[in-house]
Amino acid sequence: MKVLGIYGSPREKGNTDLMLDAFLEGAASAGGLIQRVYVRDLRFGGCVECGGCDATGECIQDDDLVQVYPMLDEASHLVVASPIFFYGVTGQLKLLVDRSQAPYMRRDLMKKQGEDPMLQSRRRGFLLSAGATKGKRLFECAIMTVKYFFDALCVHYVGEICYRAVEAKGAIREVPAALEECFRAGRVFLETSS
Repeated sequence: MKVLGIYGSPREKGNTDLMLDAFLEGAASAGGLIQRVYVRDLRFGGCVECGGCDATGECIQDDDLVQVYPMLDEASHLVVASPIFFYGVTGQLKLLVDRSQAPYMRRDLMKKQGEDPMLQSRRRGFLLSAGATKGKRLFECAIMTVKYFFDALCVHYVGEICYRAVEAKGAIREVPAALEECFRAGRVFLETSS
């Protein structure tokens, strides 16, 4: 099983990077073949609403996402990690989500031909997040964004691990058993798919 980890933070080795590292270690221990995408290292822009993907389901922009689209298509399991910026995912990750218009249109074209690939999909997705505040609704927008991102990719959202009051770089290490929980969740993520 191919597991794609999408690192959505602009901060290298920050809290959500550490969470995703632990999660992917757990998935690898259950036999997953791990791939990683660091959104911060990619050079690409947002969707320009040109309509170029409407008839083909393929984005016409020629940038670093040309390499990422096949990874999104081929992974049986996707896990996205993002800190919370103003009650949502990071801007860099949101650009990637917006560029999922092309796979969304591909799915839409198939539905118009009488086949919804989501109905046959066994692909699964998970979210990891951390935010500085303790707000009751801190993760709601991020969860909703990732759910719709996965929906465009025909990936079933199966859950999340989110931590409040985590801000300083590496502070997740001070949250009791947080990284162990991420490791276990990564393992279960694959084991329950077998």
